[in-house]
Amino acid sequence: MEEEIYALHRLLDRDTRYPLEAYIFVREGLAYASNVLNLGNETVAEEPDLQLELDATQEDLTPHKERHLTGQELCDAIRVYAINEFGYMARLVLEKWGITQTQDFGNIVYNMIEVGLMKKSTNDCREHFDDVYDFASAFERDYELKISGS
Repeated sequence: MEEEIYALHRLLDRDTRYPLEAYIFVREGLAYASNVLNLGNETVAEEPDLQLELDATQEDLTPHKERHLTGQELCDAIRVYAINEFGYMARLVLEKWGITQTQDFGNIVYNMIEVGLMKKSTNDCREHFDDVYDFASAFERDYELKISGS
């Protein structure tokens, strides 16, 4: 946990385009994509320097599964997550954090990859986040506000 906090602080010092909230939100969007939307392909997580204890159980010896998403899948999942979290204010919240296009999600993801907070596969590239959707059309759905008594 301390290593993650230190990595985030280094990241925020190095790249000031996005606040901490933006990074947290993208990580939450990734978790939402995997855990709620069930997106991505299952892969076996690499376990660096796995040390076995004498009383290790079979579960301890089984490689952990994780899901890998493409840039496009993550952008789509983040859009759904943002709408679920913020409703018709989703675009405004993201803009407040400096996120105005899907390329910004890519910038955030690749910044986190650089400091070890996210992983990428050999097939991933930064350009997979480019122009996945237009923010104006993706976040400005036909929201209808109902006012009681009218």
